[in-house]
Amino acid sequence: MVKSVSILGATGSIGTSTLDLLREGDYRVVALTANSDAKKLAALAREFDAEIAAVSDESAFPELKALLAGTRTKVVAGPEGMAEASAADSEILLSAIVGAAGLAPTMAGFNAGRKVALANKECLVVAGRLFMRAAQEQGVTVLPVDSEHNAVFQALACGKREAVAKVTLTASGGPFRAMSRERLAVVTPEEAVRHPNWSMGAKISIDSATLMNKGLELIEARYLFDLDPAQLDVVIHPQSVVHALVEFHDGAVVAQMAHPDMRIPIGFCLGWPERLAWNAPKLDLPRVGALHFEAPDYERFPALQLARNALEQGGGAPNVLNAANEVAIEAFRARRLSFQGIPGLVEAVLEKAAKEGYLAEANTVNDALRVDHVARSFAATLLPQFAAKAS
Repeated sequence: MVKSVSILGATGSIGTSTLDLLREGDYRVVALTANSDAKKLAALAREFDAEIAAVSDESAFPELKALLAGTRTKVVAGPEGMAEASAADSEILLSAIVGAAGLAPTMAGFNAGRKVALANKECLVVAGRLFMRAAQEQGVTVLPVDSEHNAVFQALACGKREAVAKVTLTASGGPFRAMSRERLAVVTPEEAVRHPNWSMGAKISIDSATLMNKGLELIEARYLFDLDPAQLDVVIHPQSVVHALVEFHDGAVVAQMAHPDMRIPIGFCLGWPERLAWNAPKLDLPRVGALHFEAPDYERFPALQLARNALEQGGGAPNVLNAANEVAIEAFRARRLSFQGIPGLVEAVLEKAAKEGYLAEANTVNDALRVDHVARSFAATLLPQFAAKAS
């Protein structure tokens, strides 16, 4: 049976992995979107005979239109175009746009009975309660693409929800797991994007290096699975073989394991509630040899503690944390901020947002985006103080 799929963020790493799987199966591609890479998006739209191709950056529209001239693909752009692509009639909407920019288009794609394969953690970090409530009200099934949350989703099936004692997400520790604080002070963006196990985009790779990514995933898990913050934990696991563990009240711990390849959780979402039969990389435990676990070092990686604090505080704190972090990552990549300046700037923005009264729960998408905008403005204002310390 042919399944219809739309992909938000088709040109990124998750989109690319998803399209690899679609090439192996019987799928019809309805809509594909990108930020501004018109050339790559046009090539994909032609290959998959997509009904709609959308760019969020309206300046890329003329190029995309020209590249798709003579095809049946409808070309759209900007917020309205992204919303149209999201709402196009497909069974599965895969949301892989990076950052808070993914919130509005993903929710625009909420159609009754649809499955949303969610690879954009910011939807839940920026407006988790709002997002999940809207999904439930509109009859949307949210399937997690992140390897850790996908693992939790599978492990939770082993018992009743009220029997869950704790959910633990694993973290590789990133490229700087064993690095001294002195060495961390001088790491470069090029070093930060060299993740030891996963092939990911620059932003998420740097988040992995600071451990902010794992903090954002804790917040994501809190809303995705309706868990209390006290039920959530993190453990460092350098091999990235065990993706998450669910502990039940009777002492049983269920761990989901797989080769570290994002196509595996993506394939799970595409096939759910069945499992796809594809040439997936197999986990060879004798070759792995040993599995290592250790507690995270909150002193060397304070971003994780900041995220835990925001998780416990709730309301708009996770939204502010995420916005400030995105600005900090951009500044680090531009060499305007040191690696250790990233959590420093985020903490300062959180403090300012608290004083200014911007930590209330968002009731609408516009509320959430307004707080996101304000937090970014705060981060831009405070950045020179931290940039001076980095120089």
